[in-house]
Amino acid sequence: MILASLQASEWLPGASIPSEMELAARYLVSQGTVRKAIDELAAENLLVRRQGKGTFVATHQEDDWQYRFLRLESDLGQKLHLSNRFLSCEQIKSSALVAKGLKLKTGDPVIHIDRIQSFHGKPIVFEEIWLPAARFKGLSLDKLNAWSGPMYAFYESEYSTHMVRAEEQIKAINADQQSATYLLLSIGHALLLVDRIAFTYGNKPVEIRRARYDTTQRHYANKLN
Repeated sequence: MILASLQASEWLPGASIPSEMELAARYLVSQGTVRKAIDELAAENLLVRRQGKGTFVATHQEDDWQYRFLRLESDLGQKLHLSNRFLSCEQIKSSALVAKGLKLKTGDPVIHIDRIQSFHGKPIVFEEIWLPAARFKGLSLDKLNAWSGPMYAFYESEYSTHMVRAEEQIKAINADQQSATYLLLSIGHALLLVDRIAFTYGNKPVEIRRARYDTTQRHYANKLN
């Protein structure tokens, strides 16, 4: 019930949702049922409870959430606030692999983006990103470079698309010519390759991301429960 309203963008990221009493009356259920549903959505990071303020739709705009999907950390414990430089943004026909990941038909239009992320002026991440063109109409290189915040906050702000979870595959690789050039490294330098598919509400895939990380003085952190 609440999830359906989130999927329909009735309450946008960052907005408060009605009280438990109001939701119980709306859906003709008990407050206990509503509370349990909210608890489950909060556990899935779709909602955020704030003591004395209410319950809000999770958003990547908030400081604590902006880099929730970024697992790269400094060996020295520094905060990695990365700067973006978008190299290209073009609409292309999807390959069979990209179409499968985004649940499209081969040849359907997708937007392909190249991006470099830097820390203190040193490039440490080179990414390729694929997005379904139908969802991200009007996306351009100028529009991307005009945005200074996290990518997922941009999706929320400009395209009402909230990323709720991601699946990743990670492996060690050696830098090829392209990666070495963009990351200012020698060919063959050790990199971490992270392939990600990110999903919005309803388990719908809306982004494929292939990132090459220079993990010199950095590591990929993952907390397991």
